[in-house]
Amino acid sequence: MQEILKVFQESGFAHLEFGNYVMFIIAFIFTYLAITKEYEPLLLIPISFGIVIANFPFAELGSYEEGIIGLIYKMGIKTELLPPIIFLGVGVLTDFRPLLSRPITFLLGAAAQAGIFVAALGAAYIFGFTSQEAASIGIIGGADGPTSIFLSSKLAPHLLGPIALAAYSYMSLVPIIQPPVMRLLTTKKERYIVMPKPKPVSKWAVLLFPMVTGAFASLAIPSSAPLIGMLMFGNLLRESGVTERLKKTAGGPMIDIVTIFLGTAVGATMEATYFLNLQTLAILGMGAVAFIFSTAGGVLFAKFLNLFISEGNKINPCIGAAGVSAVPMAARVVQKFVSDETNGEVNPLMEAMGPNVAGVVGSAVAAGIFLSFLQ
Repeated sequence: MQEILKVFQESGFAHLEFGNYVMFIIAFIFTYLAITKEYEPLLLIPISFGIVIANFPFAELGSYEEGIIGLIYKMGIKTELLPPIIFLGVGVLTDFRPLLSRPITFLLGAAAQAGIFVAALGAAYIFGFTSQEAASIGIIGGADGPTSIFLSSKLAPHLLGPIALAAYSYMSLVPIIQPPVMRLLTTKKERYIVMPKPKPVSKWAVLLFPMVTGAFASLAIPSSAPLIGMLMFGNLLRESGVTERLKKTAGGPMIDIVTIFLGTAVGATMEATYFLNLQTLAILGMGAVAFIFSTAGGVLFAKFLNLFISEGNKINPCIGAAGVSAVPMAARVVQKFVSDETNGEVNPLMEAMGPNVAGVVGSAVAAGIFLSFLQ
């Protein structure tokens, strides 16, 4: 009997604490949302698994420990390897034609980064975070998980867990967060705006865009080069027409493998001892503020542009909400909202894809700006 008791006392069961159970519940909620609601399942399920295994006592499966997950964290995230590879895959999966057919929507993608700077200032001046920590929290407003991980791993690695959790949580909650903001900031007449047909995009424009944009952004803001460069390289693989095997690999098996490693390692940073504190609640709160202000920034800037655009060429302001870089979910949310509000008469999915893909570039540039000043 004593031997059995000794085995139990040395097991993880005997050392589970209240915080571990809280983290198990959080992991269960994310798994539930991923499976039943299909909220970002490719990300939330690996993250949930990482949360669970990191909170097994003595298992050494946390990202800050010496086990296999710790190795993935050190080699894949600390070295900044995995987020740029994700961007390579995203570039392969991104079609920039909706943006190129309406270049003005690039401005909406830029305006939708407003929440990043609002939240960063709030985190610094209201909650007392350092400049590096505040910048890492603010980038949540870009609704771009890999960019959030990339920036926080360089500026505030001790906050990586809650920042990544907030970023991916709000990405998955786009269908819940954005419609009320769009409804509040637009009129019924504005929602009924039907945008004119886009201009055709030449093959040369599609090919030159990733090369020119990648080179210009990398030269202007060198800190953004790992993300922007890989994004545009992936897009060149997509559009060149002669790299089909590389395109399929980067946009398929490779991005899937990296997503598994990245999600699990990020989830495994969320050990109860590091995660359950008031600082985490502040990060989650400022993340929500960042996301709401980013959505509002895109919508309000579209309304501002309409003051200078002639009748018949005006922009449906709702597409500004897609300027956050949750591709393509934000564009689909705009499409569903506008279609529902207009009884199916207006369907701006392709129009919303312009600012949506611009938001991917915008969030990476914002991260580069922070790195330039704060690293």
